[in-house]
Amino acid sequence: MKVFKYFGLVAVLALAAGQASGADTAAQPEKVFRYAFRVAETGFDPAKVSDLYSRTVTENIFEALYTFDYLARPVKVVPLIADGMPVVTDDFKTYTIKLKHGIYFADDPAFCDSDGKNCKKREVTAQDFVYSLKRHYDPKTISPVASDFEELKLLGMNELRARAEKSGKPFDYDSEVEGMRALDRYTIQFKLAETRPRFLYNLADSSIVGVVAREVIEKYADKTMEHPVGTGPFMLARWTRSSTMTFVKNPNFRESYYDAEPAIDDAQAQAIYKQMKGKRIPMVDTVEVSIIEEEQPRWLAFLGNGHDFYERMAPTYAYQAIPNNKLAPNLAKRGIVMARTVSPDVTVHYFRMEDPIVGGYTPDKVALRRAIALAFHSEEEIKLPFRNQAMAAQGILQPMTYGYDPKFKTEMSEYSPARAMALLDMYGYVDKDGDGWRDMPDGSPLVIEYGTQPDALSRERTEIWRKSMDAIGIKIVFKVAKWPENLKAARANKLMMWGLAYSASVPDGGDTLGQGYGPAKGEGNLSRFDLPAYNKLYLEQQVLPDGPERLAVMQKATKLLVAYMPIKASSHRIMTDMLQPWFSGYMRHPTSRAFWKYVDIDLTKLPKN
Repeated sequence: MKVFKYFGLVAVLALAAGQASGADTAAQPEKVFRYAFRVAETGFDPAKVSDLYSRTVTENIFEALYTFDYLARPVKVVPLIADGMPVVTDDFKTYTIKLKHGIYFADDPAFCDSDGKNCKKREVTAQDFVYSLKRHYDPKTISPVASDFEELKLLGMNELRARAEKSGKPFDYDSEVEGMRALDRYTIQFKLAETRPRFLYNLADSSIVGVVAREVIEKYADKTMEHPVGTGPFMLARWTRSSTMTFVKNPNFRESYYDAEPAIDDAQAQAIYKQMKGKRIPMVDTVEVSIIEEEQPRWLAFLGNGHDFYERMAPTYAYQAIPNNKLAPNLAKRGIVMARTVSPDVTVHYFRMEDPIVGGYTPDKVALRRAIALAFHSEEEIKLPFRNQAMAAQGILQPMTYGYDPKFKTEMSEYSPARAMALLDMYGYVDKDGDGWRDMPDGSPLVIEYGTQPDALSRERTEIWRKSMDAIGIKIVFKVAKWPENLKAARANKLMMWGLAYSASVPDGGDTLGQGYGPAKGEGNLSRFDLPAYNKLYLEQQVLPDGPERLAVMQKATKLLVAYMPIKASSHRIMTDMLQPWFSGYMRHPTSRAFWKYVDIDLTKLPKN
C-alpha cells in the first residue's frame, strides 16, 4: 500500500516550533481527536472532490469567502475570509465582496524559489478566489459541480469554458471576465445574467469553493488531490490512502476565537456556546481519521475508547445502543452522550419516466406509479431496516431547508393497498392470462425491475418492496449491483427504478426541487421527469426572494411531483452520533462539515491506561 506523506516545509516548521517550546509541550499534552470514516476518501482538491468524506476533509483545510454559523438554527451565513457581508444590488445580479487582510496559506515549497530558498508567507488576495472558482469551469479539472456553476450564469464564464472545449486549448485563466473580477487586491465582484437572491450559498461551502493558490496547483499539477494547501485551521501531515489520515494545526492560521449565535430556545446550542465562547480555535492539536468500512469494528473502536466520536450510528445498533430512542443505561453510566437530530436528507425511490412500463404522463401511467407508491409500506421500512431511525416524508424537500413545512401532508406518505388495487383495476392493470400477476392494459407482462445493492440493509429494504408488490399482484424483480455501478446506470438512463438518498448541501429546498427539473436529466434529475409546468415553477422559485410568494411556488412544485409521482419520497433519516465524556463542543450542522475547529478534548477526563 502506497503511503503519501505531506511533510515538506510545513511539517519542518511545525517540528521546529515544537522543539522550541518543549517545556510547554511537556506541561500540556497534545490534544488528539480520533474518529473514523465509513467510506474511503478520494483526495483533497476542492475542485475535484464530490464524496461526503473527502469534502469533510477539504472543508477543514480550505476556506471560502463565507461559511455557516456553527450553532445558529435556522442556518445563517456569516463571513469567513470575507470582511463583512456583500454589497448586493437590488436586482440580486451584482455582489461585491471585500476580503480580510492578513489571511495566509499554510507554508509550502510552492511559495519558495526553485532552489527551495527564499520562502515567503503567501497572503490570500481577491485574484486567488477568481482563479479558484475558474477552476470549476476548466474542462481539464472535470469538476463534479461544473453544471451547478454553469447554471449560475456568471457573465462570460460559460463562454470562456465553451471556447476551451471547442478549441481544445488550455483554459485561459488570465482572461478577465465581467462576471468574476478582482477589482483590487482585496475586492472581488460577481455579476450574473439573471437574478440570484441566494447566490451567497454558492460562496459558503469551503469543501468545494475553498481558496487555493495558483502556485500550488501548477506545482503539483496532476497530483493536487495529494497536496492540499489551504488557509484553514488544519493541514494534512500523514496519509495512508484508504487507511489513515493525520491532520495537524496550521501554524499560519490566524488568531481566531469561538463565536456563534445560538437560538435563545435551543438548550443544547446555548450550553455549547456557554462552554466554548471566547476559546481560541482550533482547540485540538491533531485530528486522526481512520477508514473503517465495516460497522462492527467501527462501533467496537468507539466502545473500546479508541475513538472519541462515533459518527452516524448504523441502524443495526439502534436497539442495542438507544432502545426506545434513549441512550442505553450501560452507555449512560460511562458518561457517553447521544447527539440525535433529524437529517436534512430524503430517501427516495424514483421511476424512470422514459421507461415503456412505468414512464409516461398519460393517466394510465400516472395511475400505475401512484398505485405502486400507495402500496409501498414506508412505515415498515422505517420500523424494520431503519429501526425507527427515520420519519415519513411528505415530499422531497428536506427538514432544516427553506421550503420544508412539517405541517404539510400529502398522499406521499399514505399506505393503502386497497386504493392501489382500485387504481390498477380502473386503468386495466389486471391479470389477463391467469398466472396470478397483473398485466399491462394491452395484455403484455407487467414486471417491475428495481435496482438495489448487495449489502444487508438493501436486502432488508428490497424484501419490503417484494411483500408490498406481492400484496397488490405486481411482479417485481431486483437488479443487484454495487452503488457506484447503479449510479452510473441511473445516469445512463438504464434503471427502471432505484432507491437512494439526497442530502442537502445548502439550507435551501430550491436545490432539491432540481430532482424534477427537466434540463437536469441524468444529473440531479435521475427520474428524467420533464413537465413544462414543473420546469416553469422551478425557474420561477429560483429568482424569487425568500418569502410567502416563493414558498407558495415551491409548494405547487412539490404537489406536482406528488400528483405525477416520478419520485416516491419515503423518509427523512434521523442521525445519532455518540460522544465520549471527554469529547465536547459537537453539534451536527445541517449542511456544514467544518466542525473540527469547534470541538475539544478534556485531557482530565481521558481514561487512565
